Formats: sequence, structure tokens, C-alpha cells
Amino acid sequence: MSDPAPLSYRVTPLRPEAHLFAVELLIPEPAAASLTLALPAWIPGSYMIRDFARNIVSLAAEQAAAGPLSVTKLDKQTWRLDGIDSDGAVVTVRWEVYAWELTVRSAHLDRTHGYFNGTSLFLRVAGREDRPCRVELLPPPDPDLADWRLATSLRRDGAEPWGFGTYRADDYEDLIDHPVEMGRFALVEYEVQGVPHAMALTGRQHADLDRLSADLAPICAEHAAMFGELPIDRYLFLTMTVGSGYGGLEHRFSSSLLCSRKELPASGSKDVPAPPDKDYRRFLGLCSHEYFHLWNVKRIRPRVFVENGLDREVHTRLLWAFEGITSYYDDLALVRSGRIDAKGCLELLAETITRVYRNPGRLAQTLAESSFDAWTKFYKQDENAPNAIVSYYAKGALAALALDLTIRRDTEGRCSLDDVMRALWQRHGRTGEGVEERGVEAVAAEVTGLDLDGFFDHALDATEDLDLVPLFATVGVDMRWRPASGATDNGGVVDSFGDVEPRPDIGIRLQSDARDAMLAVVLDRRPAQRAGLAPGDQIIAVDGIKADAAGLEALLGRTIIGEPVIIHAFRRDELMTFDVIPEPAPADTCELRLLDAASGADDAALARRSAWLASSVR
Repeated sequence: MSDPAPLSYRVTPLRPEAHLFAVELLIPEPAAASLTLALPAWIPGSYMIRDFARNIVSLAAEQAAAGPLSVTKLDKQTWRLDGIDSDGAVVTVRWEVYAWELTVRSAHLDRTHGYFNGTSLFLRVAGREDRPCRVELLPPPDPDLADWRLATSLRRDGAEPWGFGTYRADDYEDLIDHPVEMGRFALVEYEVQGVPHAMALTGRQHADLDRLSADLAPICAEHAAMFGELPIDRYLFLTMTVGSGYGGLEHRFSSSLLCSRKELPASGSKDVPAPPDKDYRRFLGLCSHEYFHLWNVKRIRPRVFVENGLDREVHTRLLWAFEGITSYYDDLALVRSGRIDAKGCLELLAETITRVYRNPGRLAQTLAESSFDAWTKFYKQDENAPNAIVSYYAKGALAALALDLTIRRDTEGRCSLDDVMRALWQRHGRTGEGVEERGVEAVAAEVTGLDLDGFFDHALDATEDLDLVPLFATVGVDMRWRPASGATDNGGVVDSFGDVEPRPDIGIRLQSDARDAMLAVVLDRRPAQRAGLAPGDQIIAVDGIKADAAGLEALLGRTIIGEPVIIHAFRRDELMTFDVIPEPAPADTCELRLLDAASGADDAALARRSAWLASSVR
């Protein structure tokens, strides 16, 4: 039997000034009087219904034998073509897509560049999802844009490297898993285990490309060495640099990143022996995170993701493992690869711990619930989110940390979370068999030989805080809680613990980047909430003194704990008065201290710490 004829797609950035992509689909051998086409409602890795079909502005179909075909819209993302001559020629479908959303999840087109995910552009032909696909990516017709290049991890099928032309995909799932960037971009190229890797940087930037190459290669190599295998023959980071922005989305052979240009290494910085500054460290962490997904979630997947499609929500309690464990390893790889030192790694951990423990929502929602309800709660956060939910990214990372240190302690260093991840890779990543809802827990218990039921009951299905202090002690790290010194204090690493005087606090957070003191969050059971202040209120005075965003913290800092203060605020257009009684700022800021033999760490703890932070590359 001959191989089935491929579906043929053609994409043209037809009118960049109007943000319109033109897409054409040729369907050979129709074999039926009607065909059904659909666009995904969401994109893997981003758990919210996006309704990409809302951006299709026109759609028509024809067949040489039958002429124009009847097109009926069945629901928000599905069309049926009728009147097809089933023994006739190829069916041609044409549509235009409005692309003006600059995120890693969707599509964007103007005269500076074009970007799209397949979920935004490529209609699926029902019943032909397994057909191979041919993709012709054309340049913009405008001669002023003739110098545009193209970057994608799609497999070339005649196209030149970094060029427009013909590409191919194994099937529809493969087709929509390779984002495309077109325009004028800079390239960083390097190899990991002989596999070509690249980063295409779009947008205005003056990054040190040599420094990027020097830092990315060992981070990627660390992840590959930890899993013991690099299951790809190419990899591409697509990076869009902007003034302010941050995000990433994983794919099987690539990832899309959005970053602030200040997060890239400044030109000439590669010769500076100092570790990356906080901004650049954040970007390296993002790259590390998305690259780890190459194994964890793109190949090791929840069974429900394997068995269900992209037309509706798919719920799982496992996002804590696929995002939380990834969030744990993204920073761990920075120290294991030598990009940062132990102190830098602990600084990142302290900030994550602080971020989790500052939100009352951690006591209202379990980690498993956070994973399951990502669609309606985590991805649709409102002003009450800090009081009602916990992040499966951040608390998931802490659960992974606690699990790793618990395994290392209770097996006397014989096993670690690394071994669990390698077992998950062998059983699920290499085979494609989805992970059951309690599968991670089962593999962890089997690999380590430990009874971990109590740990997982506490970490995943209860709201009580993880007890990290004794776990840190097993690797020679001292931990304590203290009040924050101010709104920008996120904890960190110190040489010694000093006394901290609690400052007055009323439990509010302001809207970012606003000149007015507009409340974004009013924390649960804290003085501002008890007094009646609410999100959206604009504070204009504290005890008769004018307040704005820049000066509010100082004004509140001069109040006296336990003594009422009068706050005037506008709610909508109504002036309101609130009597607020400040209380001591809570001890919700994590501080860590690296111990050595002189400061109380024993040899066993120091050995465990060395093994914990040691490179997997041999």
C-alpha cells in the first residue's frame, strides 16, 4: 500500500501592515462529500482556552470539479465543507488570520517581523490527523522586506537553512509544535553532544552573543547529562526581545521566549569573571526551564494529555510535577553547570520560598488542586488570587526541593530526585506512555525504596506549610524567617543572621507601574481588609498627608504599630475614610545561610550539599 498523500499548507505574511497571514490548505483524495476542519482551542503548555479561531477573518473552499464549496460553521472553532466531489480533484481551502498578539502562545505580524504557533494558523482536517504535512512558508510580497529570514525547528524539505521554502511535519501534532519566526534576527549557534542548537533573537538588542553561547551550551549539556540522553537532532530558542516582558513556551524541538532586553548580557560582558547579574540570571533560568521541558512534559506527559485533544480543557493533578519539578531544576542547572555559585542558587531558592509564603492562598488551596484548577484559577487570576490560590510552579518547586532532600537524607545519598526523573524518562518519555495521575509518586517510591505516602499526602493534598528548616540542615544550610524590610525585600542569603525590627504593616499591594496608590491586592485577615479597604481603592492620604505610589510605603512606615491611622481613599468616584490599625509585618521573608565546618555543618551535611549541587556532566 502506498503512503498517504500529504496535506499541503502554504503560509504567506500577506499584509504585515494589516497583521494578516494568508493560509492555504490542499486536501488530496477527499473521498467524501463533506470534510470537517477545526482549529485548537488551546496550546499545549498554556492551560487556558484561547479560542484561536476568533482571529480567522475569512474562510472559503473550492474544488476544481465542484467549484466553490458550501462552508458551514458548526461551532466557534469548527467548519464543515459540503458539496465535495468525492472522486474529484484536490479540495483547496483558503483563510486569513489576524495576528496582533505579541506572546509566545499565539501569532504576531507587522513590518518588523512575523511570528506564529501552528495552533493559531493551521486548521486540522478531521480524520486525517495522522497524515504527513507539507508546509510552504513564503516571504512577504513587499520588496522592502526582501531581507527577511526564517527560523523554525520544522524539518527542512528543500528550504535553505534560515530560509523561506518547503518544510515538512510527520502529522498534525508535529505540525503545530514548531513555532515560526520570520524577519531580521541575530543568531547564536552552538552544539550539545554533537547536536546543533541555535537561538534566534528578534527585536532591538545589543546582546553579547558569544556570552550567550558560552552560557547556554553548558546549561543544556547539564540537563542532557542528568537524563543521560539527548533525544533530538536539532534545537532552537526563538527569543523576542522587548522593553518589558517575560515568558516562555516549550516545544519538542524548540521553545519560544519573550524577554526584556535588559535581561540579555551586555555586549563585551563575556570577559567579566563575575556571575550573571540578576536580570541575566533570570533569562538563563527561563532558557533552562524551557529546555528541561524537552524531557519533562513534552515527552514525559500526563496520560490525559496523550489521550485527549486540544478542543476542550484537559484536567490533571500533575502540573505540580511537570512545572514545579521543572522550576526546581531550572535554577539547579545554573549552579550545576557553573553559571552561578552555591550562594546564587540559594538566593534563588530563598526568593521562591518567600514568594510562596507571602500569599495566604497557600493555606486555602492544595498543590494538587492548584494543578487541576489551572484552567479556571491560575490562568484567570483576579485581585483575590493571592488569598485563594497557590502557584503550582513555585510551590511545586518547593515540593520538588523537599522531595529531593528527603530522598537524599533517607537513602543516605544512595538516591535522589535525579534518579526518579531518569526512571520517568525511561518508562514514559522514551516509550510515549502517559503518566497516570499518581504515577510520579509511584515511581518515586519504587526507585528509592522509601515509603513516601506521608510526604506526598502532606506536600500535594494538604495546605500545611512544608517544613524546610530540617531539610536544609541536612545539606548544611541554616534557614530562618524574618519580617521584610520593605516592598522590594524578597529574602536572600546572608553571612550571619541579624536582628530585624518589625515595621508597621497593613497588608496591601499596589498596582505596578502606577503613579497613584491604587490597591491591587488586599491580603486576607490583615489590617487593611479588616478596616474595609478593597482592591481598586485609590489611597490619597494617610493621616491627612497626601499619598501616591512612590511615597505610600514611607508614610505607612512612620505609623505606630497598634495605633489607629486614618486613610482616605477613592472607591470609584466616592471618597471614603478608613480607620486602620497597623500591626507588625509578618515574618514571611526567607533568609538562608551557608554553613561550613566552623559554623556547625558536619561532614555528612557538607558531602550531601556537594553531591546535591554537583554537575551531572562527566
